[in-house]
Amino acid sequence: MVKLIYCINRKPGMSVEEFQRYWRETHGPIAARLPGLRRYVQCHTLPELYTGKNTPAYDGAAELWFDDMAMLQQAMASPELKAAREDERNFVDHSRTFSIVTEEKLVVE
Repeated sequence: MVKLIYCINRKPGMSVEEFQRYWRETHGPIAARLPGLRRYVQCHTLPELYTGKNTPAYDGAAELWFDDMAMLQQAMASPELKAAREDERNFVDHSRTFSIVTEEKLVVE
């Protein structure tokens, strides 16, 4: 299994609540249609971390699992990914994103 971890931030002017709701309710079902996707998890930054001077570096992270690199590459070339990327314009600040492709190494079950 390979996993794509995609760290994202909300668009300027969008509240944390709006961002999280849109990501979960609108974007989630769009991203879930990627071909070959085995698992999809949204990791939402806790709202209480937005108090004080130091705001979180990212508003959340998406974790997407695929059987192998070939399946990930197939998903990246799909019309479903194009639709998901187009929808991201509604809630993601693309100037502040980060992604990495990983292979998990279990340390504690």
